Amino acid sequence: MSSIHHIKAEKDKAKTLRKSRWWQSKCSKGICYYCETIVSPSHLTMDHVLPLSQGGKTTKGNLVPCCKSCNSKKKYHTPWEWKPS
Repeated sequence: MSSIHHIKAEKDKAKTLRKSRWWQSKCSKGICYYCETIVSPSHLTMDHVLPLSQGGKTTKGNLVPCCKSCNSKKKYHTPWEWKPS
């Protein structure tokens, strides 16, 4: 499977998981995984810890809730390559 097809397939899986009770439960505390800021659960985004562009998958073990600011700053990096400021 090409990289483009892999990313599209994984994004489709993420779209489905965003609607699940599992994801709603992950977001219910309203805490960003990276900076630990408390925000409204509706303002949390889904982040792939190992980015799709680096071969990450849409699995429960690779998804975390994070604030929009951290998600935008992290981009395609792993948490080991990027630290919140």
